[in-house]
Amino acid sequence: MTDQTTTRLLRSIEALNAGARRPAHYPESRPNKIGVLGAGFMGAGIAFVTASAGLDVVLIDRDQRLADHGKARCAAIADAHIVKSRLTPSGKKTALSHIFASADFNDLADCGLVIETVPEDRAVKAAVIRNARAVLGKMAVLASNTSTFPITSLAAADERPQDFIGIHFFSPVDKMGLAELVMGEKTGSRALAVAFDYIRALGKTPIIVNDGYQFFANRCVNHYLQEGHLMLLDGVPAELIELAAKEAGMPVGPLALSDEIAIDLVYKILLVTRDELGPQAIDQRQESLLRAMTETYGRHGRKTRKGFYDYPEAQPKTLWPGLSDLPSSMCDPVTIDRSELKLRFLAIQALEAILAVEDGIVSDAREADVGSVLGFGFPAFTGGVLSYVDAMGTAAFLAMCERLAAAYGERFSPPLFLKDLADKSESLYEHFAKKAQAA
Repeated sequence: MTDQTTTRLLRSIEALNAGARRPAHYPESRPNKIGVLGAGFMGAGIAFVTASAGLDVVLIDRDQRLADHGKARCAAIADAHIVKSRLTPSGKKTALSHIFASADFNDLADCGLVIETVPEDRAVKAAVIRNARAVLGKMAVLASNTSTFPITSLAAADERPQDFIGIHFFSPVDKMGLAELVMGEKTGSRALAVAFDYIRALGKTPIIVNDGYQFFANRCVNHYLQEGHLMLLDGVPAELIELAAKEAGMPVGPLALSDEIAIDLVYKILLVTRDELGPQAIDQRQESLLRAMTETYGRHGRKTRKGFYDYPEAQPKTLWPGLSDLPSSMCDPVTIDRSELKLRFLAIQALEAILAVEDGIVSDAREADVGSVLGFGFPAFTGGVLSYVDAMGTAAFLAMCERLAAAYGERFSPPLFLKDLADKSESLYEHFAKKAQAA
């Protein structure tokens, strides 16, 4: 990372944290109480970081047993922080005192902000959104932590769509420093200001993106995972896949990250994508791999101690020996160019980021760069996903994508937007600067 790249990334983080993209005409606020709908892994994580910030939390699930189990998850997160000296026992006690577990939606009545984290099922989400809105005050903001569905479509279940917004946390919530605020078609500025202030109260960096399928970060992450899965199917040894990803600067290899997210969830997101956008929107080979992992072999990821890795009790994880039995192309490891693997990992994420720009999901280059570094671990030494392209030059990146497309498939095919930038010798940051001047 050059000094200039470092400086720009740090300044972008500072500017976004300071409210560069926050609606200026609303005074800063601090939510009086936060509701969290769904006491599972993500819901408990959100409840814990919220309570740790000194905010009261109502943690709701469909029955008291599940709600109590969610609070117990919060206690387990606190214990893990104590082990690493990030929290004291008294700090744990204080945080848990802010969390009220319940199965009664009426306990949400005085919440200023409610976040749904229920399973990725439209009907379930619609039901909890309607139930929550029925008891909330008229100034309350409702949010969804969905990683799959467009916010505009979920807002259809809310009688006040102007007060509905996406707040997409990253997993694990207690460790990740970023949140995506997603603007639906009818989301109002006041809802954005409330969500922004909440995220800042948690000490996290907010980026603001427009609505679209999988928003910004998940689009890039899912293509990173897919690239690792396709390498495996092409016969690249799993050890080499993980090593190349880390050598490229990614904090976690795509197979380990699949386990952390949960393979069954990655598979479910793929199926929802297919159902929402059509079969052409997914890779059939990846679908077959994930189906085999989950349905044939029952390997769902780290949560079950069985995924692409095995997770023995109190021992380091090891790659699952059964990976060698999965159907794949024959490949001589000696012929594999590790530098090419590294390039593919970075290029596929950068290309998807450019597509997100073209689709209007990203409206500020700083947010793409900061979001990529803080949200999904794109190498910080590049300055972020768009800075990576600009450092190479749009024309050079275009040529690289065309070469990769010829070698590995149309997923690397460059969009017309990139070709237009290359023809004009215009960088992505210059593109956004021109748009800002014209606005």
